[in-house]
This record gives sequence, structure tokens and C-alpha cells, in this order.
Amino acid sequence: MATHMPGVLSEDLTNVIKSCKLLVVGAGGIGCELLKNLVLTGFEDIELIDLDTIDVSNLNRQFLFHKKHVGRSKSQVAKESALRFNPKAKIVAYHDSIMGPDYGVTFYKKFNVVMNALDNRAARNHVNRMCLAANVPLVESGTAGYLGQVTVIKKGMTECYECQPKPTQKTFPGCTIRNTPSEPIHCIVWAKHLFNQLFGEADPDEDVSPDAADPEQVGEAGKSALDAEANNTGNVTRTSTRTWAMSHNYDAQKLFRKLFHDDIEYLLSMDKLWLKRKPPTPLVWERLETESKDDGSMNGEGLIHDQKQWSILECRNVLEQSVKKLRDRFKELNDDHLVWDKDDADCLDFVTACANIRAHIFNITMKTRFDVKSMAGNIIPAIATTNAIIAGLIVLEGIKILQGNIEQCRTVYLNRRPNPKKRLLVPCILDKPNPKCYVCSEKPEVCVRLNVETITIHTLQEKILKNALNMVAPDVEVADGKGTIIISSEPGETDSNNDKFLKEFNIRDGTQLNCDDFLQNYTLSVTILQCEKLEDGVEFEVIGDKDQLKAKEADESATKINEDGAGSSLSTTTVAKVDDDDDDLLCLDDLPKKRKADEDKVVEQPSKKLRQTCLDNDDIIVL
Repeated sequence: MATHMPGVLSEDLTNVIKSCKLLVVGAGGIGCELLKNLVLTGFEDIELIDLDTIDVSNLNRQFLFHKKHVGRSKSQVAKESALRFNPKAKIVAYHDSIMGPDYGVTFYKKFNVVMNALDNRAARNHVNRMCLAANVPLVESGTAGYLGQVTVIKKGMTECYECQPKPTQKTFPGCTIRNTPSEPIHCIVWAKHLFNQLFGEADPDEDVSPDAADPEQVGEAGKSALDAEANNTGNVTRTSTRTWAMSHNYDAQKLFRKLFHDDIEYLLSMDKLWLKRKPPTPLVWERLETESKDDGSMNGEGLIHDQKQWSILECRNVLEQSVKKLRDRFKELNDDHLVWDKDDADCLDFVTACANIRAHIFNITMKTRFDVKSMAGNIIPAIATTNAIIAGLIVLEGIKILQGNIEQCRTVYLNRRPNPKKRLLVPCILDKPNPKCYVCSEKPEVCVRLNVETITIHTLQEKILKNALNMVAPDVEVADGKGTIIISSEPGETDSNNDKFLKEFNIRDGTQLNCDDFLQNYTLSVTILQCEKLEDGVEFEVIGDKDQLKAKEADESATKINEDGAGSSLSTTTVAKVDDDDDDLLCLDDLPKKRKADEDKVVEQPSKKLRQTCLDNDDIIVL
């Protein structure tokens, strides 16, 4: 099979294409289209890496995969399928995480160009840093429904992926999720947390039990009284949800009683919560059969299964069956855990049933299985045509780089609808690096506001350095002249520090931490800013620009006190309490004004500036 049409590419360019070495990261929707384009263009030396295996839900758009491939490695099958387009190609496939220790700076330096076809921000951040460290050009891309974009990142020449802040996923206060849900999404988030508590990678911050420390409640005396009342009546056992469930062998009926009767009774004892709200109604397992006889919600003739509204009785029965199945699967893992997946029938049944039972208790509209799947996964349908267009643009930008014309590279936006000049594709001049970027500037530095008396070393490591600041294996030294090491990337070396508070290491307002990530070849200076009280539910704030901090402090000093003595809350642009599943979406109708590439003029776009990135992912956060 010919790899290109004669005359389309010059002989010199053809030789460059054949001899260059590419790294493709991701073999999903964009990745499949990209790999096909590359081998048909004549690229013959390609390495491909992807951690995922093929799922049935991938088959509608990831055309290199077929039903017979379900369960196999995406990268391996993509390699096999692509070789049929061009048998001359030499493709090395890795079924692995690009964030693994085997893929350091030396690994990246052997490539002429890296092309991203990723579906999550954490991996994008990491590849961005590795390409900066190796000084290798990166072609970044993403899609979301009909929207898409491609851009080029080159150290010292363009903005890096992290030069501009990304929006965080919408979050809800823990007390709202645990005590006073008022929307279906609150119940769905609670149900997903419950899944993790019972079968997944449990996180203490995702506790689903009633929160006795709710700020709407009375002080410690009231809290103690409530705890005493709960323990006397046997309503709430103050152990972890998983420990409690395991001690009862995951008995669905006992689990139902605890979650939907005893915990609700305990919430009702917090009478201040219900002064202006309709109180929840505890449920009794045995009574649902009689109480649901006249329930007409099951009348879904003509609807597909997922679009039928379950009755509360069916929710109970689905819960019972899904708990049994998940319990058996969980026990087979031997100390490992299940991962919630919207395409896993048992997982989705569990979350749908739990969310709807909780919604019923709190007088909230119940949702169909289809709706819960959409809301729990935050789905924007992936569209094969969008992926194909973006994959083609990736190759075109890559060819410019290989020709030595990187200055001609562009950020290209695929719009939802034609712009005033009837263009769907809008090329824009690449932005220069942000001199205050805490990743690619000459001296990366950042400020973190927190309370040194309540933040532990473990929180600093996991939530701040790894989650918010995207480091993989940080080492942290206190710049106190003594070289005190509080976090080491060597396993077990500083584990004894995990539960200690920052103040125990003489870390206070103005203390500087020197943070190194040898895997990313990245060094960051973190300045700690002591703050006893942040906004409710916020543990810390990351502030990348010190000028931004000054402006924020000026705003805070200007906060006016209301007549009733309450301070008016000011909005903040800083990042706090970052979630794991924090994918972002580019709103292409809200682009900043950019210089149009072909005429060197300003593109007249709406002025609202959203510096975000599209994803090729079924779990995109809708902002």
C-alpha cells in the first residue's frame, strides 16, 4: 500500500518523515485516528503508549478496535491494526502509564516530536513537563463533542500547557453532600463516594456518614450531645463505612438500615438543619413492598430499560443484587479495590439505586439509570468526525515542526458553528510563555495559603504537591539552613512524618520549601502563607502569581461587613481542594481575542477568556 500520493510531499520531506522518531501518547478516540494518519503519511518509526484496555463503549468511534478485541490492550491492538495500513512501519507499543518511572527525560530525548492524544489533565501536565525537560516539541490536542483544538508547545518559544490556570471541577461542600442534599447531583456524588467507601479506594475525605460538625449546627456541646444520643440509641456506629460493612458481610438489608434509616434518624436529631428545610423521611426495608404498590413510576411502556424510572421498591431490589455482585468481586481481589466505571453494569446499578433512594428520602426528583450515567460520568458524547479532524491537524502541525518551520505552527480551534467568515477552523498565533508560570519560567515558584496547625505532611504531599501542583514523586526540603527533609520519594523513608502537622517542623508564615521531582526534572519553590481560616470546605489555596496574591489581599481588606455582621464573600481565582477526576472543557464560543494567523489581525471572538483544554474523554466535566 502506498504511504502517500506522488507529488503531494516533496522527496526531502518524505525522507524526513521516514527517518524521524515519534511518540504518540494515547490510543483512544484521537489516538486511533492519529496513528492511522501517521502510517498513511509515511511515518515509519513510532512508539505508542496507552494504559487502557478496550471496552465495548469504545467501539463506536475508536475504529482500530472491534468486538473481538474487547479486553485487550489498546496500544497493542492499535499497533496491529495500523500495520495493515502500512506494513513498513515499525511501531513499538507500550501497555503502560506514561507517568511511570521508566519514561524519564532520557526516554523523551530520543524523539523528534511528541504527540498527545490524552483524556485526562494529570497525564497532560506530566507529558508537558517531560517535553520541557527534554526540550522536545509537543503537539497537544483534545476534543469535546463538536469542539476541538490543536496547539504546539516548545520550550522557550510558546506557552506550556500549564502557563494559564485551568478551571477546577465544580465541587460541593462536604456537609451538603452528607447532611442536606437538595439536588440530584448531590445524591449521585454521595452514592459514588459510598461506592469507594465500600468497594473502592476509600478516602477519609469522602466519608458518607452524617457530619456532626456541620457549621449550621450548634457548638461542641451540641455535637457531644448528638453523639451521645446516637450511641445510646444505636443509630450510628462511629467506624469507617467499609469496616462496618465488612463486619456485617455486606448484608444489603443491614446496609440499607444504616444508610437510609439510622443515619437519617441521626440527621433528624440535628434539628437546626430542618428549621427552613423539609426534613428527610427514614425508610424501612420491610415496608417498601406495601408502600410502593401504588407507585406509578414504573410505567415506562415503550421506553428502553435505562430510560425507565425505577420505583423505590425496585431501587431497593437493584441495590440488593448489585451489593451481592460487587461484594463477591471485591473479595476476589485480595486487598485490592474496585474502580467505579459508568460502563460497568454492577457499578452503575449500585450508584443509581443508592442515589435514587437517597433522593426519595430528601424529597428530590429521582433520575433514570440513563440520567445517572450521564451525570455521574459528566458525559459529552465523543464524536468520531471531530476526532478525525483534530488528528489530521496534529499531523499537519507535526510536519511543520519537522520541516524546521515551528514559527509557522498555530493553535487551531475547531468551532461548533462557523464564525462570521464562515470558518469552522480558526488558526491563531501561538502565545509566548507566561513569565510567571510556575512550570516553565526560569525560577518556578508558587505560594500556598494554608493553616500550618491543621495541614499534615501527608496532605502537603498528596493533595497539594501531587494533586494541585501535579508532581509525581516529590522530594521536599525546608529551606531553614539545616536542610530538613520532610518528604522523600524513596519508599518508606519519611513515612513517619505523614501524620505530623507542618508546624512541628517549624514551618510558619513565609517558610520556603524546596520541592524537586527527579522524574519530571522539575524544581519548584513553594512559599507557605499562614492563614488560620479559609472559605468553608477549603483546605488550602494555590497562588501561582504573587501579584495575584497582592490583589486578592487588597480585595479581602476591602470586604464590607453586612449590617447583620456577616462578611460578604469575595470570589477567588485560586485553586483549592482539587479533585482527582478534574477533566476540563474548552468553550470555543468564548475564546479570547487572538491574532488571526493568516492575516496577522485580531480574530473577533467574544471577549470572555476561558483558558481551558478539550478532552477526548467520556467523562468530561461540564462547567
